Amino acid sequence: MIFNAEELLTVLQDALERDDFDSAIQMIEALRGPDQARLFSELEDEEQRELLPKLDLSYSADILEDMDDPETAKLASSLPIDTIARIVDEMEPDKAVDLLGDLTEQQKQDVLARLDDADGLRPLLIYPDESAGGLMTSAFLALRPMMTARDAVEALRRWSPDADDVYYLFVVDDDKKLCGVVNLRTLILTNPESFIKTIMDPDVLSVTVGIDQEECARTMAHYDLAAIPVVDEDNIIMGVITYDDIVDVLEEEATEDIYRLSNVSDSDLDPDSSVWKQLKGRLPWLYLNTITALFGAWVISNYEQIIAQAAVLALFQSVVAGQGGNTASQNVAMAVRTLALERVSSRSQRRIIFRQLYMGFLLGLAVGSVVAFGVYLWRGNLYLSLVLGLALVANLSLGSLVGIAVPLGLEKIGIDPALASSVLVTAATDSMGFFIFLSLAAHFLQYIQ
Repeated sequence: MIFNAEELLTVLQDALERDDFDSAIQMIEALRGPDQARLFSELEDEEQRELLPKLDLSYSADILEDMDDPETAKLASSLPIDTIARIVDEMEPDKAVDLLGDLTEQQKQDVLARLDDADGLRPLLIYPDESAGGLMTSAFLALRPMMTARDAVEALRRWSPDADDVYYLFVVDDDKKLCGVVNLRTLILTNPESFIKTIMDPDVLSVTVGIDQEECARTMAHYDLAAIPVVDEDNIIMGVITYDDIVDVLEEEATEDIYRLSNVSDSDLDPDSSVWKQLKGRLPWLYLNTITALFGAWVISNYEQIIAQAAVLALFQSVVAGQGGNTASQNVAMAVRTLALERVSSRSQRRIIFRQLYMGFLLGLAVGSVVAFGVYLWRGNLYLSLVLGLALVANLSLGSLVGIAVPLGLEKIGIDPALASSVLVTAATDSMGFFIFLSLAAHFLQYIQ
């Protein structure tokens, strides 16, 4: 059945207005997990606070696990501590830690004091959210080399994991050090009396607890893994990261890059975010853009007399600057994506820079010649057309160079190339465009007037 959020929301809110919680609960529990979270997130805050504690704890936990982090934190922080603790006890360890990390310190300690298995969560709380340690779950089954396949299957049966939790089973020695991995299919099909050490693959990929989540995602994507173990510096297994966590990471990182390319520093912002949060996330970059725009205006101010003598120049200066900016933006987008996928080596950077400079020159010739011809037909001035065409060739060449060099330079000094590339590139291409066009115009001014 197709999930119709708008239609179901109307029915659900109608039931809540009539205090018919039985119907509301029945409607929620009949949906798939992600659909439950999506529908629940559409309710008003008061409706969420009223309905969530009345659901079965397993459904409440699933909903909080599938909702976006800001929504989850907002809802959880408004609930009684005892209610939060009961729900957290039902959540997967990695999701529970994410939720606890979004609470105030006092709320977090109060919840931990009421949990059945607080000791299982405390070690996970020490790792940053965006690290492998913050991403992993401590709920995994570790096998021993001298176990038989029959013993391993029985252990798996007793553990009774969720259907989507088991893809690989990791093997540890007596010191809990990672020493191998067994594919679930292999385990089931092998001779029940076979020892795990004879069917495991000792060449197991892993990541360390402190590695960045984006690096984890790249590793899993590169090797096409559904799960990867997380180890400490002594190769002792600490947890496991599964593919569903990586999907969230990829979405988060992509959103972050898109926002930063658009000069929005907070990737949690959306059009419905509070006015104060939007001001904090957007206003600083607008101030920086204003400064760079004023710099461009200062460049133009040095040619006031030229423009005053040939007002027609004011019509076309923005064309040169704009086309240079567009070319640079194309290169920024390609560079940021390529850097994010680690496809640029230090050896290839020089070749890429020269190639993009040449590419900018070709684009400048293609655009400049068409624009020059069109302006000549429009204005009938050969010199104005020549100046405009040459300015476009020069600015598109330089814009292409800047658009690739700035992200590479920012990456080299340890700054996210998506964070400031567009601001710096826009400032450079605008200023260069105005300077090149008006300088050329000054040389041919007597023929343009």
